[in-house]
Amino acid sequence: MKYEEILQELRFLKNPKNVEGMARFGIRPKTKVYGVSVPKLRKMAKIIKKDHNLALELWDSGIHEARLLAGFVADAEKLTNAQMEKWTRSFDSWDIVDQVCGNLFDKTEFVYKKVFEFSKRKKEFEKRTAFTLMATLSVHNKKMKDQDFIKFFPLIEKASNDERNFVKKAVNWALRQIGKRNVSLNKEAIILAKKIQTLNYKSSKWIANNAIKELTSSNVQQRIKSK
Repeated sequence: MKYEEILQELRFLKNPKNVEGMARFGIRPKTKVYGVSVPKLRKMAKIIKKDHNLALELWDSGIHEARLLAGFVADAEKLTNAQMEKWTRSFDSWDIVDQVCGNLFDKTEFVYKKVFEFSKRKKEFEKRTAFTLMATLSVHNKKMKDQDFIKFFPLIEKASNDERNFVKKAVNWALRQIGKRNVSLNKEAIILAKKIQTLNYKSSKWIANNAIKELTSSNVQQRIKSK
């Protein structure tokens, strides 16, 4: 499919009710929104296959679903640091952050160092990117060592006082996913969560309490011990 054909298909699949539903879940991007579901976008991506130049065009379209699709069809091996920066600086909703991170950014060779860079950002969605990447790397990257994740812990602790909803939830997500990777990281994540729990911030206590509840649950304990 070519660029204009894709935009025509997105317009055809437009669903105003989905747009309303997205807004109720906090998805209110500044770009144009058609309300096309992610499963339908994934079907389109399978037809398109990897096409990095097309992905760059789709990102520049200013259409939310086209940007989601760009994350599916872009080639992580061809993505440059400058392109990653451009996309990250234009993130405008939590779903675009999570989809692009989990389908593209976490597969690049330079992603590890970018986590540390993004964690220092001030804007809400740019900062969320750092912790979303921690979460997706803990699931997708089988080569990373435990110590690589433990180096994220100071970033998690420092950001735990950020009361902004989409940062706070990503920090919590990162802590929980790292703690579910294996038995060793589970123990370390629980220790960190208990440390964060003592901080005098509402967000810190919420992040810690939620993480401890899940990481100490019988389901998680049985799952990681069976790996």
